[in-house]
Amino acid sequence: MIRARLASIGIDLDQLPPGSTPDPQTGSPGRDSALASLRGFMRTTVLPLSSYAFAADAALGQQVAPPSLYPSIDVVREAR
Repeated sequence: MIRARLASIGIDLDQLPPGSTPDPQTGSPGRDSALASLRGFMRTTVLPLSSYAFAADAALGQQVAPPSLYPSIDVVREAR
């Protein structure tokens, strides 16, 4: 999944040096260590971010609804 998602946005992990040893000239991480880091990020960060609810915080609850295109026009009053 990680490789497919990165490939869909144009990132090719095969350009990194193979293995887990960083490249001494460029400092690029090895392919295996980059994938391990990305796996750790997916395991620890994505689930808590996806389960966050704005409604729990009253100040941020207004951000749940999408913004109105023309908020100054009262559609309910015009429909009567």
